[in-house]
Amino acid sequence: MTSLAKTIKKVLVVDDSETERESLRGMLSSRGYEVVTAKDAQDAFAQMERARPDLVLMDVVMPGQNGFQATRAIARSEQYSDIPVIMCTSKSQETDRVWGMRQGARDYVTKPVNADELISKIQAIAAGDVAKP
Repeated sequence: MTSLAKTIKKVLVVDDSETERESLRGMLSSRGYEVVTAKDAQDAFAQMERARPDLVLMDVVMPGQNGFQATRAIARSEQYSDIPVIMCTSKSQETDRVWGMRQGARDYVTKPVNADELISKIQAIAAGDVAKP
């Protein structure tokens, strides 16, 4: 356990699919999280500026900047590098997971998302149980 414990109340869901955004919104809202959404990486950075989320759930396959690129930009940003990112994608290959973590993601979940698994990963990050790679 590290001293990186933080409270996670507000989650930014970044996904180009409105269906996925709303599904994740419902999953998180029903467990007490405040949820803001973005449809792509550009929208995500605007929302991060506006809403200052405690955590980002990042899809990989999106138009424009993909989730790997956006995660790398967040991780390398002086302004946002303290905001943990969980990749949330249908890309289920181990190489995709490893690449996502190398870009700065703190964890990785595959779609369809298991609500208990996602909440468990969010709680682990909040508790400081997940080391930044």
